[in-house]
Amino acid sequence: MLIGAHVSAAGGANKAIARAEEIGAECFQIFASSPRMWLSKPIEDTVAHKYEAEIQRAGMGPTVLHGKYLVALGSDDTQLLAKSENALQADIAAANKLGALGVIFHPASHRGQGFDAIVNRFSESVCKILENEPGNSLLMLETSAGSGDHIGSKFEELGTLIRSIGHDRVAVCLDTQHVWAAGYDIASVDGLNATMEEFDREIGLGLLKSVHANDSMRERGSSVDRHQNIGDGSIGREGFETLMAHDAFQDVPFYLEVPGTGKSGPDKPNVDRLKSIRAKVAARL
Repeated sequence: MLIGAHVSAAGGANKAIARAEEIGAECFQIFASSPRMWLSKPIEDTVAHKYEAEIQRAGMGPTVLHGKYLVALGSDDTQLLAKSENALQADIAAANKLGALGVIFHPASHRGQGFDAIVNRFSESVCKILENEPGNSLLMLETSAGSGDHIGSKFEELGTLIRSIGHDRVAVCLDTQHVWAAGYDIASVDGLNATMEEFDREIGLGLLKSVHANDSMRERGSSVDRHQNIGDGSIGREGFETLMAHDAFQDVPFYLEVPGTGKSGPDKPNVDRLKSIRAKVAARL
């Protein structure tokens, strides 16, 4: 697997490549625009051309974009739903222009309606977005930590959405902290095997296209979304050794979203920790 991280794209997507190189990342995740604002500006042709040249020079692995935090495809508010569809469509357009693997987005909340009530609406929105933006980039639903009314803390829910959408450009990003918070044991061999067997049964391992690699500030089953640096949380270094040794993750890129040792986001020490775990696992396989 490749080890990457979320990095800043301030100044243009092409600027992210050097930032990824500085911390030793082999692939990276960016925001196409501010994740907390609806406004999205299309990627300029000059930026896309510079990005393409720099990616080839650096030999980087697949880039992913993270969708806006505001997106809520489960909402019954027609204005919010329209804004969400437009925002996610702008992100997938940006991903297509950069030749990115895809856009990772939070399924967000069903806002008290219950999961069953939002399935059709959510699915119709995703289909409309993908039809409006043809290309190769994927839309990847991210596993959630399970707090409140959030969708996707159970693999069964993600599987139901994917089957309802019925589109070959829909996949999943597994966030290690989120699934841990949702109660899945990914730190022990037996627990991880059971977790991935359930993932395969409900979703399909072939749809696991990316991993958000984060340790957890809180205990398993807390339903609290709080990321921690690799090895400093309740998943722990041994938990990541177990995870990275599992067959399901061998060809899936990992993207760090940790607070960083200097509290400024993913950094070289965290990239190096994952690389050292990968090397240890490889040595014993």
